[in-house]
Amino acid sequence: MEPAKEKKKKVPGMPETLKKKRRDYAELRIKRLRKKFAPKMLQKTRRKLICGKAKYYHKEYRQMYRTEIRMARMARKAGNFLVPAEPKLAFVIRIRGINSVSPKFHKLRLCQIFNGTFDKVNKASINMLRIMEPYIAWYYTTNQPTNLNLKSINELIYKRGFGKINKKRIALTDNTLLAHSLGKFGIICMEDQIHEIYTVGKCFKEANNFLWPFNLSSPRGGMKKKTTHFVEGGDAGNREDQINRLIGRMN
Repeated sequence: MEPAKEKKKKVPGMPETLKKKRRDYAELRIKRLRKKFAPKMLQKTRRKLICGKAKYYHKEYRQMYRTEIRMARMARKAGNFLVPAEPKLAFVIRIRGINSVSPKFHKLRLCQIFNGTFDKVNKASINMLRIMEPYIAWYYTTNQPTNLNLKSINELIYKRGFGKINKKRIALTDNTLLAHSLGKFGIICMEDQIHEIYTVGKCFKEANNFLWPFNLSSPRGGMKKKTTHFVEGGDAGNREDQINRLIGRMN
């Protein structure tokens, strides 16, 4: 008789409980890795988006600058004069006044001396500024072929920009603060904020109300005469583009 074939020994199968544990562990590990790298990926994407916006805004400002120069040249060539665009933005600085001043200061949030705020230019705001003119220094911002106005706005917001977050004065040191507060208006970074203020966009009111009034320093070299209008050699009133020098001395 032939020797009986040896039967192969069956290897015991893996218990279902162990399979389930391994499967659950693998899923948990994937979730942990996603949670770990998700903020980094989001931050990388957001940074790329912000860089793209900064380039786009720089191109837009450059195009505005070149357009003004081209139109001025065309008008000069035709023997005409270029009428500048209507002013859109005003910057107001309180330079004097403590007691017995107009309550309109509270509308512009100018509660302390050397406080500064942006304001949208229209008939009502100009009339209000005329009433407060003995106590303030202010100016229009127009899209003229110069970078001084944009430079002043950049320096003010980057150096002295504070936001109103939960009724608290918080320094704008991170773009996430803007994204959480103004993200629903399409403002996610400092460049968006500056662009909305400079161009007086659709969400100017929200962007301006989010900014805390700027606490400027006393101007280097002092002031000439607060009680006299700028046209007469003093400091009060509308300075037009000359206020950029004052901002440089106070920032």
